[in-house]
Amino acid sequence: MPRLTRRGFLARSSALAAAAAVSPAIVIRANAAPGAGELAMVAVQPNPRGSFEKLYLLKGDPLSGPITTILTEDGATEPARSLPEGSRRVLRLMHFNDMHNHMTDLDGKRGDTHRMAQMVQLVKAAKAQAGDDEIVLLLSGGDDHTGSVFDELMGWTPEDFVADAGYRAASAAGVDLAVLGNHEFDRGAAQLKIGLDRDAAFPVLSANVNNSAHIARDVDYTPAAVAEVKGLRIGFIGLTTAIDTRVGMESDPTLAVASPVESAANLYKAVEAVSDVVVILSHCGYGRGMHQSGKAGTARLIGEGDFDIADAIGPMASKPVVLIGGHSHTQLNTDGIDADNMVAGLLLTQAKANGQFLGDIVMSVAPGQGRDQWFSNVSLHPIKRRDDRLKPEDEKFANAEHDGDFDAGFEAQVMAPMIAALDAKLSEVIAQVADDTLVSTPRTIADRYVGEAAIGNLMNDTLVKRSASFPGGAVDFSLFNATGLARGIAKGPLTFREWFDVMPYADVIDVATLTGAQIRDMLNSNAKRILRPEEVSGTDLSEFVSRGFLHFSSGIRYRIALGGSAAEAQAVDITLNGQPVEEVLEKPFTMAFNSYISLGAFGETWNGKPIGGGVAGDIPSFDVRTLPWSHTGLVYRNELIAALREIGTISDQTGIILDGRVTVA
Repeated sequence: MPRLTRRGFLARSSALAAAAAVSPAIVIRANAAPGAGELAMVAVQPNPRGSFEKLYLLKGDPLSGPITTILTEDGATEPARSLPEGSRRVLRLMHFNDMHNHMTDLDGKRGDTHRMAQMVQLVKAAKAQAGDDEIVLLLSGGDDHTGSVFDELMGWTPEDFVADAGYRAASAAGVDLAVLGNHEFDRGAAQLKIGLDRDAAFPVLSANVNNSAHIARDVDYTPAAVAEVKGLRIGFIGLTTAIDTRVGMESDPTLAVASPVESAANLYKAVEAVSDVVVILSHCGYGRGMHQSGKAGTARLIGEGDFDIADAIGPMASKPVVLIGGHSHTQLNTDGIDADNMVAGLLLTQAKANGQFLGDIVMSVAPGQGRDQWFSNVSLHPIKRRDDRLKPEDEKFANAEHDGDFDAGFEAQVMAPMIAALDAKLSEVIAQVADDTLVSTPRTIADRYVGEAAIGNLMNDTLVKRSASFPGGAVDFSLFNATGLARGIAKGPLTFREWFDVMPYADVIDVATLTGAQIRDMLNSNAKRILRPEEVSGTDLSEFVSRGFLHFSSGIRYRIALGGSAAEAQAVDITLNGQPVEEVLEKPFTMAFNSYISLGAFGETWNGKPIGGGVAGDIPSFDVRTLPWSHTGLVYRNELIAALREIGTISDQTGIILDGRVTVA
């Protein structure tokens, strides 16, 4: 992606705004199938547990150019302005983003934290207290999947599918609309479609996801929507990150994500024409280009993010617009509206991630009075964490979750059956850990970005041994990315759930064939990604350092010579299965990759783009996508669990080692 300066981007945004600034005509036509530059307005049933009185989906192709016409069927109703001049409505948008299936966090020691049930209680209270002129909605900013043990209910095949836990819970909670996030595609669009069909009682939006072999625009998701509640018309546009969505998968080779900025600009005036206020659900990330916030321990590649979207839409808007964000896990407007989050007249919001906060935007809107005649208040409701070990006299007791803080009916009726479906798998003991000194969570967090990590060694070495059972035979080496090592393991029984928490992301195993010279080039790229000693004290190691640093199996040994900067860092003294790399430059080797890396690692850039994560110098990355690949179809986590079951006791004799395979100097 070309680099965009602010001046260059604003010039481009102005051109987009000018091209899309003409308000569309409303046309009544039988068999209203939209063509280029057209949207069809189709009435559908809203989520019965939500707040919409009427809901219209806007179907068509926003990638074809600016929308100039909205079609309605002959005799169909359309959302016409109905509120008297000067009247107001209070629109309250309650929202979460990046839930990542953390609806209930299960903890045998502290007690379970009922995150979504707490949100349900807050939303119900807001609706109960709402006046006749007040509207309360619940919205999701995307990434409702991937990140907790509830992922396992989704399965990997139609036969494995039990429930889409995220969408089932959101439907029961009364979510009115959601946007597609990048992690919705982690198990493939075919599996996502099953979840949409069976468990999503609300529409999902994306204006820029396109060409999937398994989910279809205007059938499974739509670019935009308009809802009516108490006479107020609320328009919605959905946008998905073009950086981190898993395109290029063998199971869905044509899936693509277009520019969110161009998609939004093409749509905006059409949506505004039939709305009194517009809400952009953006799962594109806070900031633009390289930006640091939220889950990023260093700057990460956002690409076209919320700042860019606001700069493009701001000059076009003549009505109130608010952007509800996601993807970057950013906590915004904690103490009210931050002036930095008003960009080109758009209010930018986001509620961190994993159910930690419920966002709350209160807008007083006077339809017909333009974009300046509205008022807003923004807050974040902290979701309490359970800890039954605390005593009433403990300082943290008051802010912990207690019975009465969550909707017990929701938990019993919605979450409990899904937890029961997981119980047998979650509690299964897959191995015993003899000693956790090298693989505890604190040690893993401290080691993963700065050099050798024992948990990474265990995973990679175990997978190489396990590969004897792969369809294509044993591999020479294995790798895994540092950001995928979410936590460590504790001494004693190791359960399925505890291992899931080590590697919560949904990956399959791909095998590449590459020469010794290519491995050398990969290691040189890896040397430039390490968190350097002078950076450690200023970096929160518990967050993502999205540089794409990799850990390798024991057959690859090397030293990172740091030099004076990342650009000077090199991999030296490389041996491959005991042979100096100089002797095997042309020899082919096989290496197992997790699919996140084999697809190019997106924002962590194993795709030829400059290394990110705060690495200076625009250093080109090694592009693994050009390698010849064999796709095993095997689930990375499942293969490791099967191997750990066979090992029985994990110790320094069976894989918990630091053997100096990578040293740093």
